[in-house]
Amino acid sequence: MSEEKVFFENADVKVTSARFVTFGKTQALSGITAVSSHYISPKRTLPIVLGVVGLICFSFSWVLAVLLIVLAVVWWVLQKTDYFVRLESASGITDAFTSKDQELINKIVEALNDAIIHRG
Repeated sequence: MSEEKVFFENADVKVTSARFVTFGKTQALSGITAVSSHYISPKRTLPIVLGVVGLICFSFSWVLAVLLIVLAVVWWVLQKTDYFVRLESASGITDAFTSKDQELINKIVEALNDAIIHRG
């Protein structure tokens, strides 16, 4: 049997010609039929509501209004999109790895696709 070829590896993820390992959980590549990346955007409703309340507060307290608007902007900026690796197999669809780092997710998906192609 030939040695496994490593396509990607960091502290949390390893992709080889035979396995996909995330946080100690191993999935055999032979069972994976498709790999893709997806994302979930953060819900922005509450920061918007807080900002509108801040605008309304200008009529009676500019200090409170500015404070609420600043909080709304900071809340908005701190919210990040969740990106994830989605695997499809005969048993269904699994979101196997999640990160705020889109580039990392893209590298993992590319490595998984390369490993699947390598397997033939």
